[in-house]
Amino acid sequence: MELSYEIRRSTKRKKLTITVERDRSVVVHAPANVSDGAVRQLVDKKRLWLFEKLQHEQKYQPLPHPPGKELVNGEAALYLGRAYRIELVDDSDGGIRFAGKFLIPRSHVRQRRQVLRQWYVERAREKILPRVCSQAHGLGVAFEQATINDSCYRWGSCTPGNNLHFNWRLIKAPMFVIDYVIVHELAHLIEANHTPRFWNIVRAQLTAMDRARDWLRDNGQRLEEDV
Repeated sequence: MELSYEIRRSTKRKKLTITVERDRSVVVHAPANVSDGAVRQLVDKKRLWLFEKLQHEQKYQPLPHPPGKELVNGEAALYLGRAYRIELVDDSDGGIRFAGKFLIPRSHVRQRRQVLRQWYVERAREKILPRVCSQAHGLGVAFEQATINDSCYRWGSCTPGNNLHFNWRLIKAPMFVIDYVIVHELAHLIEANHTPRFWNIVRAQLTAMDRARDWLRDNGQRLEEDV
């Protein structure tokens, strides 16, 4: 069976790695001087693993929710792993407030996705980025920069330049899941590939690793849903 993939080369990268994105695309990250033949060799070696990833039903099925539904009182939105009720309020000036529920001004209903997204992004910067520093200290590693981004296909990433990026949608997940994604990306600063050593590093830093992976497998699509 034919397997298509994209090669992304970088002068900063030292090792060949393969990732399967959530849109089913296969990406090979390669040092600039690695030949196409060496890339093909790695893809052939990982072919069985790649097909298993590509056939993962839950992770890659289309989202079930219909787009553009009306926002009404009583709907719920996720935050740190829990669903909180949405209440529309007569407040023409302020933005979204959170007080055990989401208080959204009626004037923002038409822009609900944008304003709620911005609220999530702000909370992600506020809560996730400090934990990156804390977990990095625990692992004894240093990174260049950590940012919150809008990646559609990855929860987190670690670049060859030791920059870390985290999907803002993670703020909807429980904190132990957020910590897992953080530690996962930080561990790549020690071990680039998903080797047994890599997983031992993650598990040693985060005892809830398996529980977090299970949670993402079962609930990852909920993080991607709009309100």
